[in-house]
Amino acid sequence: MNYETARKLLVAQTTTTEENPDALLMRMKQGKPPVPGQITSILLALKVVFEGLKESSSLDRELAFSLYQLAVKAQQIFVAGRKLGVDWPPLLKEDLLRISLAAESIFSGLWQTPPSVDRLKDKM
Repeated sequence: MNYETARKLLVAQTTTTEENPDALLMRMKQGKPPVPGQITSILLALKVVFEGLKESSSLDRELAFSLYQLAVKAQQIFVAGRKLGVDWPPLLKEDLLRISLAAESIFSGLWQTPPSVDRLKDKM
């Protein structure tokens, strides 16, 4: 996957149109889980975009808005869905955390990794 393909994929995951019914945010707003492989594709695209923008000092507005929506809006939709009784897939919460950290990485220029479960248990 190259940078332009990755960028288009990320924007498409937040664009809610009839031509794109499987966009992540659209599916989640409907209380549906991601399609198989969707989260993996998003995470890969985020890594490619991170690598492509590592040396850049600015982001275009469309990409920045898509990153915000993937990092923040998706988690808000997740929480709202849970309150309404949506039975989300077991690992979706962790996947959304990974997406948020990857988006944060793009903004900061430093790749973030989620803390491991073992490290969290050690702190408890």
